[in-house]
This record gives sequence, C-alpha cells and structure tokens, in this order.
Amino acid sequence: MTPMISPPFQRAGSCTALLVATVLMAACGSETKSSLQGYVEGEFVLAAAPSGGTLATLQVHRGDSVAPGALLFILESGNEEAGRKEAEQRVRATEQRLANLRAGRRAPEVDVVRAQSEQAAVARKLSITQLAQQEKLFAGGFISQSALDQARANHERDMARVVEAEAQGRVAQLTLGRDGEIRAAQADVEAARAALAQGDWRLGQRRVNAPQSASMLVQDTYFNEGEWVPGGRPVVSLLPAGHVKVRFFVTEQQLGAIRQGEPVSVACDGCGAEIPATISYISKQSEYTPPIIYSKESRAKLVFMVEARPTAQDAQRLRPGQPVDVRLALAGAAGK
Repeated sequence: MTPMISPPFQRAGSCTALLVATVLMAACGSETKSSLQGYVEGEFVLAAAPSGGTLATLQVHRGDSVAPGALLFILESGNEEAGRKEAEQRVRATEQRLANLRAGRRAPEVDVVRAQSEQAAVARKLSITQLAQQEKLFAGGFISQSALDQARANHERDMARVVEAEAQGRVAQLTLGRDGEIRAAQADVEAARAALAQGDWRLGQRRVNAPQSASMLVQDTYFNEGEWVPGGRPVVSLLPAGHVKVRFFVTEQQLGAIRQGEPVSVACDGCGAEIPATISYISKQSEYTPPIIYSKESRAKLVFMVEARPTAQDAQRLRPGQPVDVRLALAGAAGK
C-alpha cells in the first residue's frame, strides 16, 4: 500500500499558487492593503520502524489524541524473538564456562587427591622399612642381589608417587584454566552480552511509541493491519500540540519592510481575537508566478515566502491547511 500524503502537503501546491496570485492583487482593494493572505502549515512527526515487517497491531486511528510515549503500532516480531532467545542462551553458556575456569576443582575431587597423597606417603614409609630389611638380609647373605634391587626399585617408585601426589594436591587448589584462557572466556561473555543487547534493541524496534515530548494528534495512518510495511516507511503521522506555523508571501517591494523576529498578527474565521506571531523565516529564494517572463514588467510577480510562529498556547487555535490573514507590524507595509 502506498502511504497517503497528509492533507496539508497535498494542498501545498494549489495553496501556494492561489496565495501568490492573491498577494499580487494586494494593490487592487482597500481590504488587502492592510493584510496578506496565508495558510497554516503543520510540522508533523512521522512514526516509522527501521526495518520492514507485517503490521501486526495498529493502536491508534486518525483523529486520536495520544499521550507522550503511547504505543502506536507493533510489527510482527517472531524472528527477532528467536534471535534474542539464541543470544540469551549464548550468554548463559559463556558465563558457565568462565565460572568453571575460575572455580577450580570441586570439593570431592580435592578429597580424592588428598587421599591419594596420604596413600603415597604410607607406601613410601613402608618401602623405606622394607629396603632397610632387605639390605640387612643381603649383608648376611640370606637374599640375592636381584631381591635387593627389587626392594630399591620399590622404594624409588613410592618416593616418586609421593612427589606426584603432592604436586596434584597443589594443582587442585588452583584454577583449572590459565590466565589466557580466563581472559578469552571473559571476552566471549562480553561478546555474548553485546549480541543480547542487539537482540533486545531489534525486538524493541518492532514496537513504535510516540515521542516523550508532548501529547500529539494522530493526523493520518498509512497502513492497515496485516499489510507489509517497508523499513523506514511512516505508518502514523502525528501533529504535536502547538507545532504549527503560518506561511504567507510578500512581494519584492514588501520584502525590505520586514525582518526576522518581528511580530505579525494572524486572523482567521472562527479564531476570535487576532493571534500574535513572530516571523521566524524569510526565504532567500524568490518565486515567480506563471507564466515566467523575465522582464521589467513582470518583476511585480516576484514573491518571497515568509513563515511566522505563534506561541504554543495560541497555536492550538490554528489547524493545518487553514487560510488566514496576516497583518504586518509596520503600518502600510502590506500595501507598499
């Protein structure tokens, strides 16, 4: 579905041509000598999601008033939810691996190593005693040389086992992983957490809320539930309270009589008292009414766009697309 263009923009071309022609007729009547014709332009906020998807829920409708931060619409998010769950599981796995590297051996494993060390110490004590006995028997000629050699080998074996058991006991008190392995595991945990944060962000972007600045009016909606919304395409057009400006056009002769920051008065049908506004922008680019004939006689058709802003409170009395009469502060400036 092609997004609709909001009414103020849709009428901008026709309004501009009409207003330019009106300005050029300012010298033809006494009423227009004191005022210039203009119209109200809205400054809309276009709410869109960064990536495309099916519009699952549209929470607002045209003409609704929404509070700051209110939910506007939700896009289908099955893929994003699956991606977040995967990232969450990776965080858990990497954290468990890091914890295992830091923890060292469990208590039962340490008890086993300690028992093996005690067993090796007892065997060493026994082999020392047996070696001393075998040496006495060999000196008395009661055993052969090979028997004595066997006793010595057993003694050396038991001594080596004690050294090995003591080393295993020291290792059991340390972490299983080296410092480099622990740093690598920490990096894996940080990367997994960053991926989870990305997953949370992508999932959050499927729910679009109104800005937190102020209450807003829903000017238009461009898609229906179930339609595919391309990434970056506006779904809802919002008009913040008081975000309107008045546009009008002045001739080349009138341009020198106005300055940015000067006050003007705005009147419209049904608005009651005149609305004060301040000139906020004066276009530096001229416009010609058709037909474009660059001659000395056609210079009266040269006009410049001017914008004026009312206060936030007074702006609530104006509506986008509404025709208005603008009176400049300087007496007779509009009719020069």
